[in-house]
Amino acid sequence: MKKLIGLLMFTLLVVAGCTEPVEETYEAPLKEMTVHFIDVGQGDSIFIEAPNGKTMLIDGGVKGAGKEVVAYLKAQGVNRLDYVVATHPDADHIGGLISVLNSISIKEFIDSGKVHTSQTYEEMLSLIQAKNIKFTIPKAGDEFQLEDNLIIEVLAADETASDNNDASIVLRAEYQNISFLLMGDADHGVEQELLQKGTDVQATILKAGHHGSNTSSSPKFVEAVSPLATILSYGQDNKYGHPHAEVIDILKNVNSEIYSTAEAGTIVITTDGVTYDIGAPQWTGVGATSSIPASASTKSGKVELISKDLYEEIVVIQNSSNQSVNLEGWKLISVEGNQVFDFPDMNLAPGKKLSITSGLDAKAGAGTLEWTKRQIWLNSGDAAQLVNVKGEVVSELQ
Repeated sequence: MKKLIGLLMFTLLVVAGCTEPVEETYEAPLKEMTVHFIDVGQGDSIFIEAPNGKTMLIDGGVKGAGKEVVAYLKAQGVNRLDYVVATHPDADHIGGLISVLNSISIKEFIDSGKVHTSQTYEEMLSLIQAKNIKFTIPKAGDEFQLEDNLIIEVLAADETASDNNDASIVLRAEYQNISFLLMGDADHGVEQELLQKGTDVQATILKAGHHGSNTSSSPKFVEAVSPLATILSYGQDNKYGHPHAEVIDILKNVNSEIYSTAEAGTIVITTDGVTYDIGAPQWTGVGATSSIPASASTKSGKVELISKDLYEEIVVIQNSSNQSVNLEGWKLISVEGNQVFDFPDMNLAPGKKLSITSGLDAKAGAGTLEWTKRQIWLNSGDAAQLVNVKGEVVSELQ
């Protein structure tokens, strides 16, 4: 549906008692730019294409979505990206950028600067260095100009933030009279800081923070943005319950139209700087979803995941059968980071448990295996999968 922003048409008004017409300001439409909110499931990936052909990719979803992102970009005729932005180092934002780095030429990589110990983050940095790509850590107030009338401003960036989400790069793209506010996973604290600084956050289109979580999109902030339309980027039936019902209510209270990648797939917005068009149906969902219990996703009772501590980085499996099971060829997978532990050639006796440890305190010993000293599990939520020698997922913990 085409939307007209303001009455910007050239008009001649004859004021009563005056013989001279009064001329209103008129801004002519420009060539169209496009913003693609790519459906990557539970994650973010946004592609901006300027009328002159310059491009920016913001995030790439989880690692498993990387091939889809690359395929989508190439279907748009993209063989080179002027800018790639990693808003923050969570796996559901940077994972897919591994495939992008391996497949598409990149002129400049813009990173939050927030250091993370995950294998995915380290792999991303290694590829950037190996390919000699210009690496930039931005500050609030920095601008990236794709063309004369298209400026993308950094509203927030904090490489010293204690939390990954707080480190999110927040971007505002403005094309004549149409603007886009892209919040990454920025939460209430970042929103409040922007308002306290008097930052102009008003935008025509809002990409809601943190996939529609109630940790973002506070009423006061959404009211300040006053979006005509809001995009929610999340996966269908996700374990986090995104989008949260209270966020939907907040958006409805400001009369914002709502669109979601989970329902509509990839959402493409075109604008000439005066009007905009959203190629997707409006959101109709109710929001809340429920986590899948481990027992519901277990396909075999022989060996299964029985516990997972994301902070202590300890995952425990148990052989619940009445016979010994050889684990050679089995795998433990961190779903969000797509990181894999390969079990050694060992037997797990009936009824016995085995702990797989990672992080700084990882250790090996009786009934314990050491994966790595690096952080593996995403503290905000990371599913674990146990895969047998046939490649079957036999157990899963959300």
